Amino acid sequence: MEVVQVLHMNKGAGETSYARNSSIQGKIISITKPITEEAIVGILASDSATNMGVADLGCSSGPNALSVISHIASTVWAKCRQMGRPSPELRMYLNDLPGSDFNSVFESLPALHDSLKAKEEAASGGAASFGANCFVMGVPGSFYGRLFPSNSLHFVHSSTSLHWLSQVPGGLERKGEGRTINRGKVYISEMSPGGVAEAYSVQFQKDFSVFLRSRGAEVVKGGRMVLSFLGKRSADPPTDDSCCSHWELLAQALMTLVSEGRVEEEKVDTFNVPFYAPSLEEVRAEIEAEGSFVIDKLEAIEIDYDIGGDDSSTANNFSVENDHTRRLQKLAMGHKMAKMIRAVVESMIEYHFGFGGDVMDNLFKRYGDILGDYLLKTRANKFINLILSVIKKD
Repeated sequence: MEVVQVLHMNKGAGETSYARNSSIQGKIISITKPITEEAIVGILASDSATNMGVADLGCSSGPNALSVISHIASTVWAKCRQMGRPSPELRMYLNDLPGSDFNSVFESLPALHDSLKAKEEAASGGAASFGANCFVMGVPGSFYGRLFPSNSLHFVHSSTSLHWLSQVPGGLERKGEGRTINRGKVYISEMSPGGVAEAYSVQFQKDFSVFLRSRGAEVVKGGRMVLSFLGKRSADPPTDDSCCSHWELLAQALMTLVSEGRVEEEKVDTFNVPFYAPSLEEVRAEIEAEGSFVIDKLEAIEIDYDIGGDDSSTANNFSVENDHTRRLQKLAMGHKMAKMIRAVVESMIEYHFGFGGDVMDNLFKRYGDILGDYLLKTRANKFINLILSVIKKD
């Protein structure tokens, strides 16, 4: 699978779009805002440059993309006012893979510009100049490689993106046989041979090292990065409900189509997602080994699955103690999660399996049912998200 050409979040603003199904990603962005603000204060305190390069890597589309750069711009302006210094000109770069819905992002930029001007006018009681000093540009391409000139960035932000690998790991086929070793699965599973977890870990190490080395060349000395992405509680065991269960259940949904003859089993056997949720230990080891950045903060937080599924109007017709109500609530949440995951992975499934339309709808209907049943039976109802803030070495 050519990840750069294939992977993109669902476009537009329809029922299955990323714009309509990215509330968890928005929640994670909100949680990291204080860390972003701390990083910006640190940059402004040590750098008096009249212009500032800022990049949001893996920006995707929808409201989350513009919320990030709006927050960064507003924070720079507010902190400069507190420090009694002019606001620097901001070069704001929005990066994602070429298939991202850049058009919808750019169509929303005039409204963002007006919003920033209004905020400054309200705070200053006069004419705004800040909005005119913020220049937004799109930069399509993979962040696993160079994207910007040397020493051109002061601050880099990336949220819920670095768990995507540059490619499906190598080594998932039996040597000389051309057969996959991860049959009936799409990611690391308890039933996967040991070589599968090792292959994914090795690919993450390679990719994250390239990411750090590339940003190390692009970020100025003393510049900072705030990164957040899905992770797991510890390196051992390699399977963790917080990062593996939704992939295991997607494989089950795909296998129901196999049992009905609607999908070839070989197609499922050869479909592996280019995703890896690392542990804190793995992230720390790569940062220290690559050597461009020093760690300021590195922590793991739990994010609830709660994405609005419990607000089902049907479920609310019953007492909360009623078992039937609880089942309806979990089923509603399962289908909400299925929509969220569909918005992220549909492009890869369509490319690999070659189906869409009714078959795709049917797949994610089954997936929602399976997720709902899983949530009803388990207490494992949280994602693990890793958050790190790093500083470019002098």
